[in-house]
Amino acid sequence: MKKNEPMKEDFLHYLWQYQLFDTADLQSTSGEKIKIYKPGRLNRNAGPDFLEAKLQIGDQLWVGNVEIHLNSSDWYVHNHEQDTAYDTVILHVVWQEGMPVFRKNNTPVSTLVLAGLVPKYIQDNYQKLFNTQKKWIACEDSLPVVDSWVQAHWIERLYVERLHHKSTYIESLLAQTQNDWEAVLFRLLLKNFGLKVNGENFANLSQTIDFKVFRKEITNSVRLEALLLGQAGLLSGTYEDAYFGQLKEIYQFQKNKYQLESTVRVQFFRLRPPNFPTIRLAQLAALYAGKQHFFQSLMQEDNIDALRVLLHAQAGEYWNTHYVFGKESKKSIKRTTKSLIDLVLINTIIPLKFAYQKSMGNYEPESLFSIMQAIKAEQNSIVKNFEKHNIKVSNAMESQALLTLKSDYCNKQACLQCEIGMKILKHTAG
Repeated sequence: MKKNEPMKEDFLHYLWQYQLFDTADLQSTSGEKIKIYKPGRLNRNAGPDFLEAKLQIGDQLWVGNVEIHLNSSDWYVHNHEQDTAYDTVILHVVWQEGMPVFRKNNTPVSTLVLAGLVPKYIQDNYQKLFNTQKKWIACEDSLPVVDSWVQAHWIERLYVERLHHKSTYIESLLAQTQNDWEAVLFRLLLKNFGLKVNGENFANLSQTIDFKVFRKEITNSVRLEALLLGQAGLLSGTYEDAYFGQLKEIYQFQKNKYQLESTVRVQFFRLRPPNFPTIRLAQLAALYAGKQHFFQSLMQEDNIDALRVLLHAQAGEYWNTHYVFGKESKKSIKRTTKSLIDLVLINTIIPLKFAYQKSMGNYEPESLFSIMQAIKAEQNSIVKNFEKHNIKVSNAMESQALLTLKSDYCNKQACLQCEIGMKILKHTAG
């Protein structure tokens, strides 16, 4: 975006919403005095831009809607003169005047021109912010003017936004599982255990196993292992290996009994041995073995250390000397690592707690924040870039919030909906 980039309509929305212009002695283009009591509520749906505004225009007090355009002529470009929804507009706010406008019923709409009313420093800040050529984020040169309190407050709000977004996916899983929270937990955990390479494969795997079937096998980790590995296509080969043969025999029985089918295949390529799907599925089997009410146990616990204990699992003895079937390796106990457990907390347990609390009407944000603040910040390219630009990242709640900031605000240049962007726009050099 080049210097002196043309103004955008959402900037005018921002100016009107926060009344960032000289409101003393306002006059319409036809000379009527205007006094603003309420600017109205920003409308992000179809129809006028601001709803339920309260204004005095001339001697008349009005309650109605406000429409905003860069130019007066945009009223006709958008065909508002043909739409009865715009008969409720009591004021047309524009950057520059071009022509008078009329409603569908042919009555004139009062017009307010903002050019000349907006302080120069706000216009300069706007141009600087949106001159994003060769910038990673639009505000990178202006971040020092934003105090730590504003950043911390916005980070908290962004994290709640992220939880709301994730809860939408959880709600879709609830609909698929007839509101079985235990089944949703199973699906989310399985996806999470697949990590980046096998996440979608494991998510698909979870859909091939009715949780009612999984629940019937839950008393025995070997039987759970057979079910998971079999459905993942990992018991279809032939090996001179007694344990493989045992699992294959169990799975054949399960397959016939429960009429199981699966075309899921998992990846070993580009994975370190501890992340092989064989190990992750064996760990998940061990995690679930004997736990009939795992979901409730996790939902009732708010202590980070206790949650980590609940999510600790150790794959069966066979896996101490194997990463794959039929090939022995140096002995190492295959436990769920702290880093894996924390990823599960970040991506599965906390979003699930949020969705569950919301559904029960007892949302407790501070308990969720406390858990996330006790987890080390994730290290990825986005977090590292924010750190380079002097955004301090101390914990997982902050790193998660910054992912939402980058994807939903910075990448979309939604600076006018961002608390940091709004603070920069209002900043005066003195």
